[in-house]
Amino acid sequence: MYKALLQRDSSFEGVFYVGVRTTGVFCRPTCAARKPKPENVEYFSSSKEALFGGYRPCTRCHPLDGERKPSAVVMRLREAVERSGKLSGRDLRAMGIDPSTARRQFQRFYRMTFQEYQRARRMGLALHSVRNGESVIEAQLANGYESSSGFWGAFTNLFGTPPSRAEEVNCLQAQWIETPLGPMLALANDEGLHMLEFVDRRGLEHEITTLRRALGCVIVPGNNPHLEKIKQELRAYFDGIGSSFSTPIVVEGSLFERRVWNELLKIPVGSTQSYGDIARRIGDPKAIRAVGRANGRNSLAIVIPCHRVIRADGSLSGYGGGVWRKRWLLDHEKGLTRRD
Repeated sequence: MYKALLQRDSSFEGVFYVGVRTTGVFCRPTCAARKPKPENVEYFSSSKEALFGGYRPCTRCHPLDGERKPSAVVMRLREAVERSGKLSGRDLRAMGIDPSTARRQFQRFYRMTFQEYQRARRMGLALHSVRNGESVIEAQLANGYESSSGFWGAFTNLFGTPPSRAEEVNCLQAQWIETPLGPMLALANDEGLHMLEFVDRRGLEHEITTLRRALGCVIVPGNNPHLEKIKQELRAYFDGIGSSFSTPIVVEGSLFERRVWNELLKIPVGSTQSYGDIARRIGDPKAIRAVGRANGRNSLAIVIPCHRVIRADGSLSGYGGGVWRKRWLLDHEKGLTRRD
């Protein structure tokens, strides 16, 4: 691997990533930067592992760029699903795509197979149709189910209730949002935004499971006005032309956690406060550790700005998305205030 690094061997792209201990960054094997000594190198099998290892992405070779966008095959299939709602193996082969390729690429990018993605998307559309006044049979046919028993069975398995009781289903729509700091997962329903997290956050799967259980809901890929709005506001934020968020949010937590999160929302852009400051503001100055735990349980990254909370000595402490992201966000917001 070190030989490949020295030679910038492109055949090793995606095979490993290099963490450089002296700089704290990680790179592709083809990075054009000055080569480190072998004793200062640490190898990782994925960029996710490198991030968890405490390294930040190199600004020269951009090792996250290859993971920001889905492959051409995934994008093509996603668009085809939106047009037709259902693609069979024969349809895939007619498009020149082997079904096994579709399955693997969706599994890699979305952590679900292509068939699971199609099924979830069709069921999400069916739920929307039934809720908006269409009959069950109209929703069934519109979403590619010729067999009513198959439609009812699939609907019931996914949502836990038959289509005739669709109004009772608590469903969250999911969107994958690209950002300069890596992709984020957004979950929302008609009430508002419930989750916004970087997809490589540790414990994200547990966080999603906890939310599903708390709400008694299911999650399907889809869209709604709140997801569209947060995408626009994030784009403005990262482009440096917006610093506030007005997307409605829904928080799930204890009374203490909600008090802490409410104080986080009051921290001005470009400013920071310590955990002790927050504890004093909620009237419990000894609850510094509890404030830290509540900070870590925030499921709405950036929108509820837990990245603006630092240690009393001014140093940066842990952040679910990685300390390197916390530093980037704080530097970015200082730039926003200077422009303002």
